[in-house]
Amino acid sequence: MHLLQLLLRPGPGILVLVLCLHLGTNKAQEDTREVIKMQLDMPSNAKENEEVTMKFKVATELRECMVIKTYLQGSHPMDGPFNYVYTACLCEDYPRTFFWDFTVNRTMAIATVVHIIEQEGICPNISVVPNENKYYYTIRKIQTV
Repeated sequence: MHLLQLLLRPGPGILVLVLCLHLGTNKAQEDTREVIKMQLDMPSNAKENEEVTMKFKVATELRECMVIKTYLQGSHPMDGPFNYVYTACLCEDYPRTFFWDFTVNRTMAIATVVHIIEQEGICPNISVVPNENKYYYTIRKIQTV
């Protein structure tokens, strides 16, 4: 009976193997890449009818390139460059920066939107469209003083 108990007891080799498998599984779960990273630079205050510049930097951690459409959406309608839509190829090693110059005529919230689209002829190589979310945005408020 004592011999049978020794055969069923886990050895140090098995314990080390289980520990390594457990650590490997945790590392694999932590290795996630961000689809879209955004950085928005814009003033939070402006005088009425003052022209402001908005700088919007978009990057990705994905290895594949993707086609993005970037635009502004305001809480109030505006004319001019505010309505410009940019379509560009976004790759891991080539972040994109977009600029908008527009006149602020009242306090408003502005959403900067990145939409991942499927369109040929924009990226030099094959572009991908992730299965996840295709819209990313950030919202900022600009007040007139």
